[in-house]
Order: sequence, then C-alpha cells, then structure tokens
Amino acid sequence: MMDINSYRDIAPYRGQDVLDAVARVKAHEKAIGQFLGMLDPPRTNDERLALEESVKHIVSLLDHITTYEEFQRTITAGFFLPKIVEKSVTAFTHSGAENLKNDRAYLYISNHRDIILDCALIDLALAQADQMLMEMAIGDNLLTNQFVTDLFKLNGGVVVKRTLPLKEKYLESLRLSAYFVESISERNQSIWVAQKSGRSKDGIDTTNPAIIKMLHLSQKMKGIGFSEVIKRSHIVPVAVSYEYDPLDVNKAAEQLRSQSDKRPYEDVISMSKGLKGFKGRIHISFGTPLTDRRYDTPEEVANEIDRQIQLNYKLWPTNYFAYDYVNNTTIFADRYTDFNDEAFLRRFRFRREEVRDFALNMYANPVRSFLSQQARIS
Repeated sequence: MMDINSYRDIAPYRGQDVLDAVARVKAHEKAIGQFLGMLDPPRTNDERLALEESVKHIVSLLDHITTYEEFQRTITAGFFLPKIVEKSVTAFTHSGAENLKNDRAYLYISNHRDIILDCALIDLALAQADQMLMEMAIGDNLLTNQFVTDLFKLNGGVVVKRTLPLKEKYLESLRLSAYFVESISERNQSIWVAQKSGRSKDGIDTTNPAIIKMLHLSQKMKGIGFSEVIKRSHIVPVAVSYEYDPLDVNKAAEQLRSQSDKRPYEDVISMSKGLKGFKGRIHISFGTPLTDRRYDTPEEVANEIDRQIQLNYKLWPTNYFAYDYVNNTTIFADRYTDFNDEAFLRRFRFRREEVRDFALNMYANPVRSFLSQQARIS
C-alpha cells in the first residue's frame, strides 16, 4: 500500500501540516488583502471597506479548515475562483463531466495556457459537476516564499522539483510519477498535470510522450507493464479554451527572445496578469478516459491525448477570425459575423510586426490543429 509519508515533501499538506499552514496564512491578513486587491483594486472608501470585510470573511472560513480538500472547496472553489470569474470572465462553461464517475480517481492531462488558472478552473468545473476534486502538479519555481507555498499546498499542490542537477531531476521525476500512479490506483485521488512542461505560447497543444513514459518507468520495477500502467492511471484529456488570452502579447514577446533572457519575477507577473486580465468566455471540455483500448507506447497515448484536446478545444470567434486574417481567407467568416475585429486587432496596434504576427498565429493555431485532426478522421 502507498506510504504517503514518504512523499511528504512534495505532497499537499495533511494533518498537522494543514493546521500549521492555516495558522501562517491567517497571520498574513495583509497579504490576503493584497491578493484580493490585485483581483479587484478598490477605488472608493466603500470598496476598501468591502475588501476589509472580505478578508475578515476568509479568515473566519479558515478557522474551519482541517484538510486541503476543505480549503479547495471552501476557499478556492467557493470564494477566490468565483471572484476571478465574476471580474474577468463573461461566461464559464464545461462539458463532458457527465462521462466521469464521481467516485473514481483520474489523471487529468490538459493543455497549458495559464500558469495557475488552467488547473484551478478544471477544479472549479469538477466542483460544479459534483466530481472528485484533484491534486495539481506545480513547479517549485513558482513557490517564491512560504506564504505562496502554503497557498499552493493547501490547495492540493504537488511540488514538481525543477531546480535539480540532471541525474537528481530524473530520479525525482520517477518519484513524482510513482506518486501520480499510486495516488490514483491506491488512494483513489485524482491528479492534474499539464501535457508538457511550460505553457503553450504558440497555441499548439501537444503532449510530451516523456510524461507518459515516466509513468511506466516509475512502476516498471514492480513488474507492471506499460498498458497496465496506462489502464490504472485512468487518463482523461482536458481541453481548456480561453476566448481571450490576457498574456497574448507577453507570450509572443517572450517566445521571440532568447530563453536565457528570462526576466526576474516574469512568472509572478504572468500569474498576476493571468488572474485579473480579461479572458472573455472560458470552456473546459473533459474527454473520455483512455481505458477503452490497449496502448503499447508513450507515443500512442500522447497522440490520443492530442486528438481529444485538439478536437474538443472550444474555438471562439477570436480563433476563427485570426485564422482567416493570417491566411488572407474568409473560410470561417460565418463564425464571427458579430465579432468586433477592429477592437481585436487594436490589442496589437503598438507592437512590432513579428510580435503581432506571432500573437495572431497563437489564436489561429487551435483552428489549424482542429482541421488537421479532422483531416486524419476523413
């Protein structure tokens, strides 16, 4: 049986660790207020008073938190995410959850567009669908201080150690993968992981087969074959679709410069802008579990995840218009008849041509991926 204590350094808080973390968070009311203020900056005295009341309300809710699952449902899905949706989203929808069993754990593998919102919004969709919530794999590069670490690990965060020497990093990846498989098959606990390391900045959502390979290698010493590991993992592909990406220009600029030029606190800035920036409509689409047939290679699994994500991705007028615009066609003109294309293009009006073109292609690429998958079917 799984020894959960052997994973204490990477697993979400449990037991006394939850109570200790809650006490630390409560001691930082100012930080809670700053976070709420970042989402919705108060402009009047009444709004400042309302913010103070919200902080007091959160602190009172924390008094009753004894598990990370309670933190997820009460604080994150019950307070913070609805506020984010209210302030920066025009509609939040989801589909496919009816095909899942609410007493079964899954390994949710999704495309990755926002540093923290992707997994958080999937959890919100699961909560709304009365499904089991999930733990979430988060890179240790985001855990910038104790307060942030506490929030992540109180929210079901599983730490991915990225700042290790190569050999240690490989061994830690095996250990992390073992945690995934054992949590799902032995603890019946769902987990989320992105389909590849780092966000998709070009709008092309593809799965790194190495993630699937590591799941098997972590169980190989136990004599468990590849197809059996995939069956036990109950993999569910998930497509996360944003109508507008608050970081479209930032991602384009980042991608066009050398990775070695990454600026200090760039991830923190991206998290902040992703949380509060306007996103328009958001749709979460749950695919079907990869338990319907035998899979013999990581590439087969990765291809099926890609197929489901790219076909289930909700294409918005922003995507269809960008596709027609960059290709100088009107193929999808009927999909954006009421779309304000001039306002959309104004997002990029003061940007260098290569940044604008990259950002527009970022919106167009999900359409290309969808068409490519459809061509394979036909």
